[in-house]
Amino acid sequence: MFSFDSTDEITRMAKARSQFVCQNCGALSQRWVGRCESCGEWNSIIEENTASGIGAQAAMGARKGRVFALEGLSGENKPAPRIVSGIGELDRVTGGGFVPGSVILLGGEPGIGKSTLLIQACATLANKGHRVCYISGEEAVAQVRLRAERLGLSKAPVELAAETSVEDITATLMQGERPALVIIDSIQTMWTDKVEATPGTVTQVRGAAQALIRYAKTSGATVILVGHVTKDGQIAGPRVVEHMVDAVVSFEGDGGHHFRILRAVKNRFGPTDEIGVFEMTGLGLAEVSNPSALFLAGRDASAPGAAVFAGMEGTRPVLVEIQALVAPSSLGTPRRAVVGWETSRLSMVIAVLEAHAGVRLGQHDVYLNVAGGLKIGEPAADLAAAAALVSSLTGSRLPPDTVFFGELGLSGAVRPVVHAGLRLKEAAKLGFAAAVAPATGREGEKPAIPTRSCGHISALVADIAAGSAAEKPRVAAGRS
Repeated sequence: MFSFDSTDEITRMAKARSQFVCQNCGALSQRWVGRCESCGEWNSIIEENTASGIGAQAAMGARKGRVFALEGLSGENKPAPRIVSGIGELDRVTGGGFVPGSVILLGGEPGIGKSTLLIQACATLANKGHRVCYISGEEAVAQVRLRAERLGLSKAPVELAAETSVEDITATLMQGERPALVIIDSIQTMWTDKVEATPGTVTQVRGAAQALIRYAKTSGATVILVGHVTKDGQIAGPRVVEHMVDAVVSFEGDGGHHFRILRAVKNRFGPTDEIGVFEMTGLGLAEVSNPSALFLAGRDASAPGAAVFAGMEGTRPVLVEIQALVAPSSLGTPRRAVVGWETSRLSMVIAVLEAHAGVRLGQHDVYLNVAGGLKIGEPAADLAAAAALVSSLTGSRLPPDTVFFGELGLSGAVRPVVHAGLRLKEAAKLGFAAAVAPATGREGEKPAIPTRSCGHISALVADIAAGSAAEKPRVAAGRS
C-alpha cells in the first residue's frame, strides 16, 4: 500500500510527463488555457504525453552513441543528380528537377489544384519508366482514379493506395524496386504507432513527418508531403516540419482567376522565391511559358491610375499592372485597401508622397490592386505604385508603353534595384518602348529600351502633373 507521500510523488511524476500543445501553432504550455498565448487561437490547446514521439527515446532511456567519421571541407564534390519531371514550370521551381532522397512540403488551399498537379507529375514520370507511388489519406483509390480519367491519365502505370499508417506505408514501399517519387496526400491524415496522440495533432504530424523523412533519406526516394493551409495562408501544423524538409512550395491562386502560381519558399537545392505559372483548363493544369502576357491581357491603357511594373520573381522577370484608385473620403479615417501588396508598404509610399512631393492623400480613400492576382513582395514596386497613385489623383493617364520600377526611400530618393537589365529586356520583348527607373550607375551598359532616370519622387510627380496639364486642353478642345 502506498503512503500519502508516495501517492503525491506518483501524481507529480505523471503530470511531469504531460504537456499542453497548441494544435494551430505548436506552442507549448504548462497548463490548459482556453486561448493560445502565442497565436491567439481559441480551444486549440490539447494535453499530450511527452513520453511518445520525438522525445520517446529520452523518456525510455538514452542509448549508447556510435562513433562516426569526420571529414574536411576539401574533397571531390559532384552535383546532386536530379529526376526531371517533364513539367517545365514544376522543374523550374524545384531547381531543375527532383533530387533523390529529398523531401518537399507542398501547401495550398483546398481545391486549388494540388492533387491535379501531382497526378500529372506522377503520370509523366511513370510513363518514362520510373516507379511512382501515390498514397492518399483523404480519398479512396476509386476517387483518385476518377480524377486521372478526367485528366486522360488513366493509362499511366502509377501505383495507388489509400492508407494512413506510416509504418505500413514505409514497409510496403520497401518491397521491390525503390520508388523514384512518393506522394503523401496529406501529412495531416498520417499517424504513427510511436506517438500516442490523435491523428492530425501537432505531435502526430511531427512524428509522421519525421518517419517519412527518415525513409526518404535512407532509401533515396523523393517524397512530396501535401499540407493543408490555415485561414491566413500558412501551412497548417508545427513550423518545425518546414525546417525538417528540404523544400517548401506553396500553390497559390484565386477562384476568380484561371491561373495558378507555384512558389518556392524554401529550397536547399535551388533558388528560392522562384515561381511557376499554370493555367487551369479542362484537361488539368497547363504550363504558361509567358506569364507577363497573361497578367497584362485585357488591360485598359487609357484609364488613369494604372502603371505597368517590371518585377522579378526569382530569376524570372514578370510584368504586371498595378491599379490605384484615389477618391475623396467622407470618413474621419480614410480607407486604405490593398490586394496583392503589403499594406505597410502602401502607407510608407503615401507618407513619402505627402512629405517630399506635396501630394495630399490624407482626405482620400486609397485602393491599390495588383491585377491578375499575383502577390508582389519586392520593394522595387514602390515607384510603380507611386505613379499609379498620382495618376489616379490627378486624373491623367500614364504613357501606355512605359514601365516603372524602383525602390522608394524615406527621403524621397529613388534607389536602384537588382536585375534592371532583365526587367528592361522583358519589357522590350512585350513591346514597351520606354521605362522610368533609377540610374544604374553603369555607363557602358546600353539598356534594351530608352530609360528615363528618376532620382527623386518629386521629379516623377512633376512629370505626371505636366502630362495632366497638357492633356486637359486636348480634352476641352475635343468637347467643344
